[in-house]
Amino acid sequence: PDNVICRDLLAELNQPILSSTLMLPGDDRPLTDPEEMRDALDKQVDLIIDGGFCGLEPTTVVDMIADPPQVVRVGKGDPSQFAG
Repeated sequence: PDNVICRDLLAELNQPILSSTLMLPGDDRPLTDPEEMRDALDKQVDLIIDGGFCGLEPTTVVDMIADPPQVVRVGKGDPSQFAG
């Protein structure tokens, strides 16, 4: 992944992690500012890691349960490694 925090977490945990674009009901744009996320989700999540502004491009989503894996949404992140 093109994010040092994500790479460090993956290296430390040695396990896959799940991340997705944060779109709240009724919003037409994703939340990308950590302070806005904290304000909106203060008591609903256990942890928010402030890695700074992430940009507005949605993430690429891949269904890893499917065999072979299926690209569900193309966004930020190269899905070509999952091409069958």
